[in-house]
Amino acid sequence: MKLVVGLGNPGARYAFTRHNAGFMAVDVYLSRFGQRKMGKQYGSWFLQASPSGVDTSFLKPGSFMNLSGGPVRQAMDDLGLEPSDLLVLHDDIDIKFGEARYKIGGGHGGHNGLRSIMESIGGADFHRIRLGVGRPPEGMAASDYVLSAFSTEEEDGFLDGLESAFDLLESRFLFKA
Repeated sequence: MKLVVGLGNPGARYAFTRHNAGFMAVDVYLSRFGQRKMGKQYGSWFLQASPSGVDTSFLKPGSFMNLSGGPVRQAMDDLGLEPSDLLVLHDDIDIKFGEARYKIGGGHGGHNGLRSIMESIGGADFHRIRLGVGRPPEGMAASDYVLSAFSTEEEDGFLDGLESAFDLLESRFLFKA
């Protein structure tokens, strides 16, 4: 069993913001397999599925970003998973818009969702796919930027860029022994 977590903030106000890149990625990935509705579990949106034949749980924490670790830890404990069974999809302002990068471990880079997960599971040795949302315009605070909505053109470009994230998800995590 594997656990894929998409980070974001709950509520319509945040639905299409850069900080919800992880939520969006999970939704788009599951829609490729005809899975459109997630149930509620762990105070979050949760679904167990077998996309491409791999038993996988998908979680979108129902808490705000800086409290994501609680639901992630609860799901991992309930499912009997180790950090090596976890992959987190999250926004990253240090990566060019529309690009995706895979890594294991490392710091949180100021990302409060990652910080919360690291504190809750007691370490950083989990898989990540960093979804590039680009840098804020000059004079704009990073916090304001990630909580701002994608323009229509940006949203289309972001969705197109998810293909590389899904390739990484499958080749480096789901199908890796």
